[in-house]
Amino acid sequence: MRHLEEVVLLADELEAVKLYDVDGLDQTQAASKMKISQPTFARILDSSRKKISQAIIKGKAIRI
Repeated sequence: MRHLEEVVLLADELEAVKLYDVDGLDQTQAASKMKISQPTFARILDSSRKKISQAIIKGKAIRI
């Protein structure tokens, strides 16, 4: 995997995906747990999903 391009998933992006997609919290609940606003949570979640999608579609490694 050393020769694969990478996307870097930041800690807050990973936490957003976990809270929303794995734990099933809504955005308001997840934002509250992360101590951020809902619009900020939505931006972080969008960023993380784009990175994950790019890695899957383009065959890139995900660095956490």
